[in-house]
Amino acid sequence: MKSSKVKTLSHLDAEGRARMVDVSGKRVTLRSARARAVVVLGKTAFRALDAAANRKGDALAVARLAGIQAAKRTAEWIPLCHSLAFDSVAVNLTPRAARLAVEITAEVKGAGKTGYEMEALVAATAAALALYDMCKAADKGIEIREIALLEKTGGKSGSWRRGKAGKGSVS
Repeated sequence: MKSSKVKTLSHLDAEGRARMVDVSGKRVTLRSARARAVVVLGKTAFRALDAAANRKGDALAVARLAGIQAAKRTAEWIPLCHSLAFDSVAVNLTPRAARLAVEITAEVKGAGKTGYEMEALVAATAAALALYDMCKAADKGIEIREIALLEKTGGKSGSWRRGKAGKGSVS
């Protein structure tokens, strides 16, 4: 029989007040996190992805840079996040013509005392927002969907991957 142990929220103290988690006693380990966002553009905005058709320029390049920049500033976006140094941020934007959408993946890697999940999620989200900004003149009905953590590695809790059976995973 499975345990019905309830997990507690790490950003709450004993009295239920918000707090930054104390990571001073944690070991530095190699860590990574990968996140996704999907931007559904529609036909007109999808055609505007071509830099020649978009008055603002290369929408995908601007979105990629926005994601990288945002990852570096995650602690400014999310109040209880630690300011983290990391070794790599990669933001990839893949047009999906069949869906009239762009799939964005962001991966953050480094060695640290806490994970990079929030940095990857912020990078994917900021890239999606920048892409919306670049294409909104073509269509205001653009939608940002499917923002999710795809996987993380390292730390005390180990590896986790979306869709894999096992502890902590989601199908």
